[in-house]
Amino acid sequence: MDIATIIGIVGGAAMIVMSVVTSGGTLGGIIDIPSAAMTIGGSYFAMFIAAPLKKALGMFKIMGRAFKIPNFGEKNIVINMQALSEKARREGILALEDGLDDLEDPFMKMGLRLVVDGTDGNIIRAIMENEMNQVEARHMEWIGLINAWAGFAPGFGMMGTVVGLIGMLNNLEDKSSLGPNMAVALITTLYGSMMANWLITPFATKLLAHNAQEMRSKEMIIEGVLAIQAGENPRIMAQKLLTYLDPVSRKAIEADVLKD
Repeated sequence: MDIATIIGIVGGAAMIVMSVVTSGGTLGGIIDIPSAAMTIGGSYFAMFIAAPLKKALGMFKIMGRAFKIPNFGEKNIVINMQALSEKARREGILALEDGLDDLEDPFMKMGLRLVVDGTDGNIIRAIMENEMNQVEARHMEWIGLINAWAGFAPGFGMMGTVVGLIGMLNNLEDKSSLGPNMAVALITTLYGSMMANWLITPFATKLLAHNAQEMRSKEMIIEGVLAIQAGENPRIMAQKLLTYLDPVSRKAIEADVLKD
């Protein structure tokens, strides 16, 4: 569970409530069902126009991944690749075939299968990079849809404001209602801004960071697979892969993988 996401949602809500209360307002003053229907409901149903039904319905599941801390096993990649490289140098490339089915990472398994089959290094890189690019393209499609929703929300907020102003202008003879009606009209703009800047865009940003982390792990696997295919020294290969890690993670395993 990514506690940072929860802190952001709860903390943001707390700051909004505090700002309303300390400015002399009330929570009831910013709660309006028609405004919520226009902004939240309207912007979401716009997604059914922008995306296929399956995508529009699946957005919440994808956004839910922002509540999880992804683990792509970068440290294990370094350790496993070095062990596989040492095995290949001792027993030959074909010896890797015995343990392929035990590998949990399908991307690593695919690359090593190509190595065992005697595939040229350039072809291996092309196949693996294409696989990685297709995974990233699918991720970016989802992130793009979420960002699109973030763009629709303020627009529907403005539409709600215009609708509220029209209703207000139609009742100008009742001067006592002008202030409350104006406040309600502006609530939809508030809702649209809150959706875009407090919730939806931050979710997309976190998912973008998850994608970058996964792509980095796949780049590590590609480098490791090609090093094994080329018969590179396991220690040199480990040093290459360590450069992908942050300083803390690198320090935790550096002494083990670079030992003589």
